[in-house]
Amino acid sequence: MTEVTVTLPDDLVQQARQAGLLRPEALAALLRDAMRERRIERLFATMDKLSELEPSLSEEEIAAEIDAARAERRARKSQ
Repeated sequence: MTEVTVTLPDDLVQQARQAGLLRPEALAALLRDAMRERRIERLFATMDKLSELEPSLSEEEIAAEIDAARAERRARKSQ
């Protein structure tokens, strides 16, 4: 296990201590929650960026590709 030293304002330390948040297990839970929240925020930011992209194929072209793949699969099964 690694030991970490952090400098915080006295009033914050007092409040956190009273709330039981300075125990190692409480700090670990807080850090895990914060890291999960950041991952979720990055995921949504990425999803927003992806939703702004223009598709490289039109809906008709996608449908044609699906139809061609299905026809190819049927042809292989019938051989």
